[in-house]
Amino acid sequence: MEQIYTIPVNEAFEASAADKSCGCPFCALYNKLENDELDLILGASMMEPDVRIKTNKKGFCRTHYDMMFVRKNRLGMALTLESHLDELKKELRDGGLGGGMGNKPIKRIGELEQSCYVCDRIDFNFEHMVETAVLLWSTDENFPAKLKAQPYFCLPHYKKFLQYGQSRLQKKKLQEFAKQAEEIEEKYLEELKEDVSWFCKKFDYRYDEEPWYNSKDSVERSIKFLRSDIHKNGK
Repeated sequence: MEQIYTIPVNEAFEASAADKSCGCPFCALYNKLENDELDLILGASMMEPDVRIKTNKKGFCRTHYDMMFVRKNRLGMALTLESHLDELKKELRDGGLGGGMGNKPIKRIGELEQSCYVCDRIDFNFEHMVETAVLLWSTDENFPAKLKAQPYFCLPHYKKFLQYGQSRLQKKKLQEFAKQAEEIEEKYLEELKEDVSWFCKKFDYRYDEEPWYNSKDSVERSIKFLRSDIHKNGK
């Protein structure tokens, strides 16, 4: 395991264990990676030739274009776009009349639709972080307690966590690991289901005088649980 990954993984798990409102620790890790990458691409990395070559080739997804746009560095974004658009002008040219009948732009635009420089950078590091969490669980005697103290894992990251468990743990350890993770999910899912059910009941006049308990934000929490709580770093 690389120290570069063990420190943030431990910090995220400790934060979620200490404060349940932090939610899924993997969502927190993803958001930190995303925030760092957006700062870099609009700052120190912007004028690096090797980065510019990659951003010209990959472009950005709509989500990250939007997040860059609201970070109040229009010049940084414009300089990146200037280079990207200049390259695209050459790459989309299909020969004019009697040319390639649109095959070249169709191919290039198709590539752009499937690529994003920021997504690729985040995904590379995030995969290593999930893998590191599994390895920490099996090698660090303090980490299983951190795992048990988690409020929940969102479903997409729960799936990825289990997949790395399957690929990196021996059968006996995998069963123990999967059981611990499952207990966390089952407990939270039951609580969430009860909160949503109570939220629904509160719209029945017979429950007008009853307290809301922990149900007021149950819809929002359900969405975070089902689909992750990421892309929170627009500024």
